[in-house]
Amino acid sequence: MSTQKVAVITGASKGIGAALVIAYRKLGYAVVATSRSITPSDDSMILTVAGDIADPTVGADVIEQGLAAFGRVDTLVNNAGVFVAKPFTDYTAEDYDLLTGVNLRGFFEISKRAVGAMLTGGGGHIVNISTSLVDQADTRVPSALASLTKGGLNAVTRSLAIEYAARGIRVNAISPGVIATPMHQSEPRELLAGMHPIGRVGEISDIVDAIIYLETATFVTGEILHVDGGQSAGH
Repeated sequence: MSTQKVAVITGASKGIGAALVIAYRKLGYAVVATSRSITPSDDSMILTVAGDIADPTVGADVIEQGLAAFGRVDTLVNNAGVFVAKPFTDYTAEDYDLLTGVNLRGFFEISKRAVGAMLTGGGGHIVNISTSLVDQADTRVPSALASLTKGGLNAVTRSLAIEYAARGIRVNAISPGVIATPMHQSEPRELLAGMHPIGRVGEISDIVDAIIYLETATFVTGEILHVDGGQSAGH
């Protein structure tokens, strides 16, 4: 088996995902990068796989292509996610299918295949992206479906961390506050900053730094790491 470590990153075409591709390459990893709109890379150590992670066939395909190209999977960052904020009674069946499709089914299919590859390869690391609204709801951001799905990711992070702790696989989550990504570019920065006790919006680098910390923190598993300017602690 190749000794070249390999990271798989979902939602990798922009924002946090695109920054993670760069960060993992700097760590010396080969990267399998996937999103609906991703385009081929000039870097031979970056394999891009276009597809909608909510499609049940895509997760398996991404891992299989990664194994075919690089021979192993060491890290999976489940960065792809959908956030829809609206009053609970305004959510539609389409909203439910969208959020559960990306946030849960997408996580399930690719993570299951990645764990299989990690067991064969002697271990690995999974990082899930949650939201601090799971721990500290906010009347300004009614988002029950986000909490329903991302709260599930928090729970499964702990569950998988314990299930595989003795088999060399660590599983952690990042729980962000509002991060300055394309998702939030149309919203007033002052309003978003006011949601965090620390008084600013998070930057993409804040999340990337936290994920790279977890990557190298070999004694940390089952952790929900809040990177949210104090949001989860209170207001």
